Amino acid sequence: MAETKTNVMRILDKAKINYNHYEYPHGKEAVDGLSVAKLLGQNPNQVFKTLVTHGGGGYYVFVIPVAEELDLKKAARAVGEKSVEMIHVKDINKVTGYIRGGCSPIGMKKLYKTVIHTSANDIKMMIVSAGKIGYQIELPPKELISLIGADTADIVKC
Repeated sequence: MAETKTNVMRILDKAKINYNHYEYPHGKEAVDGLSVAKLLGQNPNQVFKTLVTHGGGGYYVFVIPVAEELDLKKAARAVGEKSVEMIHVKDINKVTGYIRGGCSPIGMKKLYKTVIHTSANDIKMMIVSAGKIGYQIELPPKELISLIGADTADIVKC
């Protein structure tokens, strides 16, 4: 059986970034991040979810640990906006090219300003979606930050 390569994996291969990939059992629907961490047998502090917002200046991407909740005020400050709000689920594919539950910070239709939670600075490896439900990739946070030109900030609720 051939190994499934997602577009995210092809981008990482082209950039010569080493990564591990994981698959987890799923149906057609998205699986919440804590369940993904459990299915993978991974620490939820190392498994991150990708959230897309909209503000006056456009779209912004935030990457936070799956057990955390995005603080919209902190997120807005991190991107220099007065406020940001989550985009509607129906708009995820149009804006990113991905579907809910398979949204990765790598390989979106456009390279949006992206902010990763500061906790990524304290871990050696982080796990994010590989761009398809049921697929995750693990890579060093520094590699992800460099690849997508991300910033880090405290963007979660206390």
